[in-house]
Amino acid sequence: MTKVYIIGTGLIGGSMALDIKSQYANAKVFGIDSNEKHLDEAIHLGVIDDKATMDDLGNADFVILAVPVDISLVILPAILDKIGDDTLVLDVGSTKFPICEAIANHSKRRNFMATHPIAGTEFSGPSAAIVGLFQDKTNIICEVEKTTFKLQELALELFKKLGMRIRYMEPKSHDKHIAYVSHLSHISSFMLGKTVIEKEKDERDIFDMAGSGFESTVRLAKSSPAMWTPIFKQNRKQVVKSLEEYIANLTHFKTLLEQENYEAVYNEMQNTNRIKEILK
Repeated sequence: MTKVYIIGTGLIGGSMALDIKSQYANAKVFGIDSNEKHLDEAIHLGVIDDKATMDDLGNADFVILAVPVDISLVILPAILDKIGDDTLVLDVGSTKFPICEAIANHSKRRNFMATHPIAGTEFSGPSAAIVGLFQDKTNIICEVEKTTFKLQELALELFKKLGMRIRYMEPKSHDKHIAYVSHLSHISSFMLGKTVIEKEKDERDIFDMAGSGFESTVRLAKSSPAMWTPIFKQNRKQVVKSLEEYIANLTHFKTLLEQENYEAVYNEMQNTNRIKEILK
């Protein structure tokens, strides 16, 4: 029997649990969560098979750490202290340099693999978990050479079964690039939502005019602040840099409108249209 311990039974941890149960016939999935209601809900929904505690980790084949990134920094060393010599520990957080640095000198660093599956929705909690969330999604692995080869093979087999594509990056490079394509997107969505909500105080019918474009753009503003605040804190320098560049572009666009330079406005949008080819 393959014993899998999911620490954090929300969207990512729960979805991984469901996929593991569908791909490994002999897997038993245990849940560890500070929220007892989440554990009860996860059992009721069939996301996990049973509850567990940190003291049970000595029995684990896999440990998947899927909690907010600030909590991961605190508990990962304790997890490594408790596991057996053949246990694979994965984290799935959106920042990689801080956690790699936190356990760089741990005696069981070889048992840990730093990963970031680029997958998710705006929802949270066990009820958000879905089968197939990771199919055809990119999974970034950092410092793969620091994980013992036998456990690398185990992890890659798992990721293949879940349908993920693999990309290898250094932690600092990951955090720099993800600030632009993920962290900045969430801030933009939150602040657009804030702008419209504040306007709605004066004009109650503004949401009646909101179409699918607005809905898709502010979708990420439904995401959990408890998850995203620690991400912004850990990746503050890179997020601030990406914000500076984004704000400069917004200011430039505003200036073009003030100057009634519509040819330049057209060109700005036309030049950006090539993103259709990049993201097709």
